[in-house]
Amino acid sequence: MISRSPRPPHRAARPTTVAGPLVGLMLAALLAGCAIGSPGAADEAEGSGTAPAEASAYPLTVDNCGTDVTFEAPPERVVTVKSSTLELMLALGLEDRVVGAAFSDGPVPSAYADAAAGLETISDKVPSREATLALEPDLVFAGWESNFSAEGVGERAELERLGVHTYVAPAACKAAGYMPDPLTFDEVFREFDEAGAIFGVPDASAELVAEQRAALDAIEPSTAGLRALWYSSGEDTPYVGAGIGAPQMIMAAAGLSNIAAEVRDTWTSMSWEAIVAAEPDVIVLVDAVWNTAESKIAHLESNAATAQLPAVQQGRYVIVDFPATEAGVRNVDAVASVVDQLAALESR
Repeated sequence: MISRSPRPPHRAARPTTVAGPLVGLMLAALLAGCAIGSPGAADEAEGSGTAPAEASAYPLTVDNCGTDVTFEAPPERVVTVKSSTLELMLALGLEDRVVGAAFSDGPVPSAYADAAAGLETISDKVPSREATLALEPDLVFAGWESNFSAEGVGERAELERLGVHTYVAPAACKAAGYMPDPLTFDEVFREFDEAGAIFGVPDASAELVAEQRAALDAIEPSTAGLRALWYSSGEDTPYVGAGIGAPQMIMAAAGLSNIAAEVRDTWTSMSWEAIVAAEPDVIVLVDAVWNTAESKIAHLESNAATAQLPAVQQGRYVIVDFPATEAGVRNVDAVASVVDQLAALESR
């Protein structure tokens, strides 16, 4: 078993028997045509002490959102869907394995800009099955379960029959027993480690986790006891961060109390009347190209009910980029940014 942190038994990554012949044939062809990235490459890091025998962890089976996926070797040709999956690949130094990226939520962070510069964008939305298969991937790494559908990249079972593995960012699993309840930074970091095991780069994932844990531990959350609304989208009925997803995780780490924390979901709809009654001290605004923070501010200030909220009248807004609102490598930076913005508000 490859595991660096506690995990539910149904999510265990375990050695298993060889997968179906179609997968084996496809992987054999890939191995004949290109060199596998060395799983022990991080041995070069000073004081690593990790032996290249990590490669012997294959075959590896992961129970992913209720679908068993067996890897005979590290995936070499990967299509990513959503920013969270692409950015994790970049953070692990795996840009050379990305043959196509789709449905990105905006530019990658500046730290990854050079690595992402040469990557092919195959679609601004979920790519079609045909466009995906044309790239001859051995894995489609998706940010949402819904990316796998007849109207999207294809059904998971169908792609597997064609020799293409599928993997969903575990934090996006929706089934009972698989959806994190609640999402925690320990779970986000566990998912980084699981990706490291799948791609044969456990040292890279361990380094990423260590860096992010250190950065998270260095953050001093607000102690002002502020209550906050996480406003994601919607005008007639706002869609807000609820009690068990990334918004709650980020707000709690920043020292904010979520007015929708009692709703046992990742996001939820909430009436303006309920928001006004809760009277949040701060409003966290999700900034997306298609739904900007500025547009939300304009709506809050023009809405007769919300215009009277002290947070609106005093412009007590905190802004978070959309890609940081899903589990991934941006979450720790989002916490730090929220804390810094809160300090700036308090100093006005």
